[in-house]
Amino acid sequence: MVIDFLTILPGILIALTFHEFAHGAAAFAMGDDTAKRSGRLSLDPLKHIDPMGFLMLLLVRFGWAKPVPINENNFKNRNVGLFLVSIAGITMNLILALVFHFITYFSIGVIDVPAYYQVMNGIVRINIMLAAFNLLPIPPLDGSKIIYSFLPLKLRYKFYQYESYGSIILLLLLISGSIGFLLSPVITAIISFLNYLINIVI
Repeated sequence: MVIDFLTILPGILIALTFHEFAHGAAAFAMGDDTAKRSGRLSLDPLKHIDPMGFLMLLLVRFGWAKPVPINENNFKNRNVGLFLVSIAGITMNLILALVFHFITYFSIGVIDVPAYYQVMNGIVRINIMLAAFNLLPIPPLDGSKIIYSFLPLKLRYKFYQYESYGSIILLLLLISGSIGFLLSPVITAIISFLNYLINIVI
């Protein structure tokens, strides 16, 4: 249990920290400095970790960080800004998964330490899972906000009237174990996409 914890801990810290930083950086690029003023435009893991979400990640491999504060009213273009901010965290996780997979691939034959490969594979795995989890179109996950950015104004308010139910739905999915059924095709698609990119480069 201790070894398992130590091998996935770097992946959790890296995935959560860069995910939230990407949200803040995208918002700042679109004209909103709320995250920066809140001290969240940072790569310090302690600024982004939510204790309960972190514990859930350790126990069931699904969790969350403290959401970066965003003010949509400050965006230069509200629809574009919301879309870019929502997809930024997912994109960052996919980039990290790809980068660390490459590092692991080119380490073969150079580094002969099993623990190193456990940690690196853990980083790749956690980033893929976090990206897949956030793609689910359930509030308050990023997937719901991506959909929200494309909706006309009237439908947006109706869509977010049900946001409070999203957390309950997610909790029920986690408790029942159904979350794996939903994420399996998403994770498979992400892995296939990353393998396609890797094969192009290699």
